[in-house]
This record gives sequence, C-alpha cells and structure tokens, in this order.
Amino acid sequence: MTFDPTSLRQTWPQPSQPRPIVTIGAGSIVNDAHFPAYRKGGFPIAGVFDLDAQRARAVGETFSVRVFSSLEEALATEGAIFDLATPPTAHHAVLERVPVGSGVLIQKPMGADLDDATRILGICRARALKAAVNFQLRFSPMMLAVKDAFDRGLFGRLLDVEVRVSIDTPWGLFAFLKDLPRIEIAVHSIHYLDLIRGFLGDPAGVHAKTIGHPSSEMAQTRTAAILDYGDEVRSAMSVNHNHAFGRRHQVAEFRFEGSEGAAHAKMGVLLDYPRGEPDELTIRAKGETEWVSVPLHGGWFPDAFVGRMANLQRFVAGEDQELIASVEDAWTTMALVEAAFESSARPATPLRSYP
Repeated sequence: MTFDPTSLRQTWPQPSQPRPIVTIGAGSIVNDAHFPAYRKGGFPIAGVFDLDAQRARAVGETFSVRVFSSLEEALATEGAIFDLATPPTAHHAVLERVPVGSGVLIQKPMGADLDDATRILGICRARALKAAVNFQLRFSPMMLAVKDAFDRGLFGRLLDVEVRVSIDTPWGLFAFLKDLPRIEIAVHSIHYLDLIRGFLGDPAGVHAKTIGHPSSEMAQTRTAAILDYGDEVRSAMSVNHNHAFGRRHQVAEFRFEGSEGAAHAKMGVLLDYPRGEPDELTIRAKGETEWVSVPLHGGWFPDAFVGRMANLQRFVAGEDQELIASVEDAWTTMALVEAAFESSARPATPLRSYP
C-alpha cells in the first residue's frame, strides 16, 4: 500500500481562542446539528433568540444556554459570532442589524433566489461582515478526506464526479417547506452542487429537470442534472426522495473518479433519516489494485458543523487565510441553483417527427 488511509485529513483546525456564538433561530437544525456540534467542538454558546419564545426556551433548556428576550439583546453580545439559523426570506432583515464588521454564519440557502442572494451579498459588503454560508458538507470528515486525497494526487486528474440519491425522505418533518415554490434543488441538492464546485470549480452551465411526485405535496422532490465541464470531465446528479420501497435499494452516494484513482462516499445520514447510518468512505488510490476503507471519525451530522464554524472563527481571528463558502463564493453556488431552475423551466429539445 502506497498511502495510509488513516493519515487523510478529517477535521478542521480549531481556533486558538473560540468566540461566543449567538444563534438567531431555534428550529430543528439548531437542536439536531448546530448546538450538538458547538458543544462537541468546544465553542462557547452565548445564547439563542427566536421569535417563537416557547421554541427558544425549549432549546435553551435542552442545552442549558441563555435565551435572549429580543433580537436587540442578542445582537448586543460583545465579540460574538452570529449564527443565523433563520429562514432564507429572513436573512437580510437580521443582517441589516448585525454589528458592522461581525463574523456571521448564514444558513443555506443564501436567500430565496438569486436576486435575494445578491441583496444579501450587498448588505454583507456594505457592513463589512465576515460572512459565510452554512455549506457544511465540504467540512464532513469523509469529504475532507476525499479532498485531501485529491490534493495529494491520489486520483490523478479528476474526470468524473457523480452524486446519486434514492431515498424515502420523511417530508412530514419539514412541513414548513410545503408552500415554497422552490424546494429540492434550493434546500437539498444545493449541498451537492456546492461540493462539486469545491472540487471542479464553476461549470460552463447546467442541464436540469426538477419535478414533484404524486405522493408528495412538495413542489419538487426529484431532480436530474448534468453540469457542463467541457469534453473531458463529466458531472451528474440524480436525486429521488420518493423511493418508498424499503432500505434494500436505497442509496446516497458520491463517486469521484480520476485518471489514476477513485473514491466512493456513502452519506449515511440520509438513509433512514433522521436516525441515519454511519458515513462510509472507500478509496482506490493511484498505484493500488484494491479498494481501501477509510476509518471515519464522525459523520456529516454534526461533525461537519464543527468544521464549518471552526473555519469561520479562525478566519475572523486571522488564523485562516481563506473563508470557505464565503458569501462571495456562495453567491456563485446560488447562481448555479438559479441556472438549474431556469433550465428545468425551459422546454426540452423535441424529438423529430417520423418521416
């Protein structure tokens, strides 16, 4: 074996002096991922605020943290990182009141659409906010390991990146999505599009179709997309949230294939959600003849949220030179999402009539 799978990077360095975190919003993502991650990462939680006081109190009691009585009180916390776990339509209203120059983590998506994202970008620039969007899949142990393997040259040239998801998503847990006009790409597959950009850069364009399902009230639950990276690199995405026929043939995977090696990543949290299964990663590195399992130290939830916050905190402190998925970079992911919806709305090339 020419490489040690246990040597691959799976965590992000921690800030030397973690700043207190003020979380705006107390929905399920805070209870299930943000606060468990911040506790695991050793980040001090200054408190939480939500317009729904009862919901905020419940989260505050669960994690023994302060519950702010108003947004003004929450935003007055000195030296805080502000964690906006707010709906996309509410981001701009909070950002306009966040203290100038603050560090901010914005829940994805970055607004309801590209126009909204552009407005949010303008606010962040005007207020000199050190702001990132919570595209945390980039920071999951398995994806940090894949990126490290890629950077070490273990795959050669990356030629193929494919995501395939066929699961039975319990949409009843996300009732707040029911009336939204944009769902599947905007709140789910946006993670995959952002991750693909992180490996391959920006595509020239996208061909996409996103549709609903007779069994669901959600606007879209199934998506197929092809990202255009020219004549050498292929990138495709197939997502189906309505495979309700048992676990046996359900799948949630990324495949990375290079000129000299490959990787396969299983996104376990999506299988039997919200209970989930462990993530898995196997790699066949350059010069090897066998696939090797990479022992993973954690999963997408909640470990990726630890890394996401660590990078932001280190950037604010001057310990990291790059802010991953900054609002500047995240705007381009939003542009890719917009292009996918626009592609889906256009008619396909019709078949020619039989002569």
